[in-house]
Amino acid sequence: SYQEVDEYDLISTHLFLENEHKQVIAYARIFPETDQVRIGRVLIDKDHRKKGLGVLLMEKAIEQIKVLFSDRIIVIQAQAYLLRFYKNFGFVSVSKEYLEDGIPHVDMRLSRMNT
Repeated sequence: SYQEVDEYDLISTHLFLENEHKQVIAYARIFPETDQVRIGRVLIDKDHRKKGLGVLLMEKAIEQIKVLFSDRIIVIQAQAYLLRFYKNFGFVSVSKEYLEDGIPHVDMRLSRMNT
């Protein structure tokens, strides 16, 4: 089962977008690792998809990393069906497809030199 809270939540930067009722409709977290920064838990509420919120969220996440961790590489574990989405930001695949929680994923990396 998927654990909601983990040890990374305490050291993460949490990004979220709210609707007019102060409900969270999009979320991502940024957490530093030894020589890289990971963007994880990129979520868009199902009723708010296809409205550009994913693009906005990723732009904000990358922007925050440039400010907080300008010397580190950005990595993600992308769901395989979203490869094209992440490639639009300059991410490149660095692994073969694998299953994570029963869902096909690919590790991707964005070099600091490409941003």
